[in-house]
Amino acid sequence: MKGDAVDPPWREALAAAPVHYPPRVLVAEDDAEMSRLVTEALRKDGYEVFAVSDGGRLLVTLAHEYVDKSGADLVDLLVSDIRMPICTGMQILEQLRAAHWRVPVILMTAFGDHATRAHAQALGAVIFDKPFDLDDLRTAAAALLKRSR
Repeated sequence: MKGDAVDPPWREALAAAPVHYPPRVLVAEDDAEMSRLVTEALRKDGYEVFAVSDGGRLLVTLAHEYVDKSGADLVDLLVSDIRMPICTGMQILEQLRAAHWRVPVILMTAFGDHATRAHAQALGAVIFDKPFDLDDLRTAAAALLKRSR
């Protein structure tokens, strides 16, 4: 992604004004090492980061936030793996958009194909193919949150 300054992939992604300061980021990743790397990188940038280890926990976390706070105080950014046990990141993204939640979403995948990429982008998400440079992820997160303020 470095050197892609003319048209970064997050230019067309959906953004919504952060509710929290510092912004709250929810990371969903079933690979413990990848989750740690992403979480630590985002925490270094000053975000309040929460992590879950699979799609089921992601679904429960979002549902719990929605019920407790009527959907008004959710996370400011979701960073999720696509392929996870129980529920995929793509399924979560589809349901967020069906419910008209405009939270910015960054998806990560080691199994990206053109159809997956096109579908994610049509739903307003940024997609990163693993392995990727964590600085690119950090730049995308900052751009989505800065642009949405």
